[in-house]
Amino acid sequence: MRGVALIIVIVCILLAFCLPGYGQSTSTNQQSSTAQPNAQAPPNAPVPIKVDPVDNRYFGAGVKVSTLGVGAEVAARVLWRANLRAGFNVLGYSRTFDKDGISYNGHLAFRTVEGHFDIFPWAGNFHVGPGVIAYIGDPIKAHAVVPGGQTFTLGGVTYSSDSSAPTNASGKIDFNQVAPVVTFGFGNLVPRRKSKRFSVPVEFGVAFQGSPKATLGLSGNVCTTEGGCVNAATDPNVQANVLSEQNKINNSMSFFKVYPIMSVGFGYKF
Repeated sequence: MRGVALIIVIVCILLAFCLPGYGQSTSTNQQSSTAQPNAQAPPNAPVPIKVDPVDNRYFGAGVKVSTLGVGAEVAARVLWRANLRAGFNVLGYSRTFDKDGISYNGHLAFRTVEGHFDIFPWAGNFHVGPGVIAYIGDPIKAHAVVPGGQTFTLGGVTYSSDSSAPTNASGKIDFNQVAPVVTFGFGNLVPRRKSKRFSVPVEFGVAFQGSPKATLGLSGNVCTTEGGCVNAATDPNVQANVLSEQNKINNSMSFFKVYPIMSVGFGYKF
């Protein structure tokens, strides 16, 4: 019995020392086995976002054809949704026309410069471009030399040109030298897309130039039906008739207070 009891005591002592180590080893192994997959799992990498490269080109230039003539313009990007644009236009046209018995040589010579602040509301092609336009020189001019003996009417009075000093008639039509402009259209001389270098701008709008103003002049000698001849530039009666004719022309043009603008062009960003 004592031997059995001694054996039982020895077994209990061995279990007391072995079981805690076994449990700790098992727990450690379990933690190691549990932690190992986590250690091997790669971290969640962020998905790369594709971003277009920033366009570092800020200037563009182009040529165009419009109701103001043929022209050229340049533009600079000042905001992501706005450009500054400036240009000039040239339009020339000549023809002969008769007015109250006088044959005039007329010439239309539009020389204009313009500036715009183009706003692109959606940073696309559509834009609104308020601005100004300035006329250089006299847009419309006419001149005539009345052959001696030829009759013409001025302010309701009939005159004839003096053969010794033929009558010279001149006229011009001016607009307000500087006028506000409002335009809208599609196309951008400085496209925001980096890959886009060329553009085809199309634009519509009006220039608020005010009513045209005609100025008439008469020089040389004019003769009345009674046979007397006077200097047209200094005679008060003749000048009064010139002024009457001038007012009549101005009244007939008073409705034409805006000038339509339509243009199409070709641009390049550089």
